[in-house]
Amino acid sequence: MAVGPYGALLESVRGVRWPARRPVLGGAPGMHLARTRGVASEFAEYRPYRQGDDPRRLDWKLLARSDRAFIRLAPDRAVLGTLIAVDASASMAYAVKRDGEQGIADWTKWRAAREIVVACAAVLHAGGDPVGLAIAAQDGVARLSPRTRRGVVAEIARTLDATIPAGSSSLASAFVGAPARVLLVTDCLGDLAGLRRTARAHVAPGGEVHVVHVISRAELEPPRAAMLATDPEDASVTRPLTSATRAAYREAFDAWRADVARAWRDDGVAYHEIIDDEPVDMMIRKLVAIPGGAGART
Repeated sequence: MAVGPYGALLESVRGVRWPARRPVLGGAPGMHLARTRGVASEFAEYRPYRQGDDPRRLDWKLLARSDRAFIRLAPDRAVLGTLIAVDASASMAYAVKRDGEQGIADWTKWRAAREIVVACAAVLHAGGDPVGLAIAAQDGVARLSPRTRRGVVAEIARTLDATIPAGSSSLASAFVGAPARVLLVTDCLGDLAGLRRTARAHVAPGGEVHVVHVISRAELEPPRAAMLATDPEDASVTRPLTSATRAAYREAFDAWRADVARAWRDDGVAYHEIIDDEPVDMMIRKLVAIPGGAGART
């Protein structure tokens, strides 16, 4: 499946599947283990035959050996609706000069975020799960409802490509009407406390929340030349960055990253950090993996 400039990326994640972290409530048939048990060929346990059961589901070999009638049970499978919520605030437009001071600034964080979203949408869609999009931008939240129809990945890609990150936004508002699983793609700046409260409220009744924390390599390793760092969402907040303050900045930034990761995990949220120059397909494999090796290429 080729979707404009994302064709090579989508080919690299072909065959990847994203299983649920825990059994989901039953619904339309899908790939995820459900909390209920049904009758199927994948054996889980037996139960005694009851009047009205389909005789074709009897374990005839067991009946011949024991003279007792049992039905073979297996875990039901269900779909898991997923909303991908993306931070499109001004800090996601962090720009890095790639071709010298006269070159064109590259929005490295926003580019990485778009690629993550499109790749995850393709993985979900290929697995038969409804997938939707919420973009928290300066003028509110733009939404595409979760669905499985053909072309949904291309629609998500077009919507992202038409978005220009700017101003401040509330990613927490993207949770309104969200399905069981939510993926947050953000740099974790802004109202992190409010976003965590909303995520905890989603997790408490059994929802599933993943956070992809997007960080620019230039944030980790700022230029050695003296500069005045300005908050992209509040121009009144500035800090000088010189050779004398660079080490202190690195120490503070590393401590903040560790605190953010610890806070999300304490909330019961699956937390993943990605640096904007890392291969996105490798990040997707880490994101979908659960203990036992699920999520690998099939």
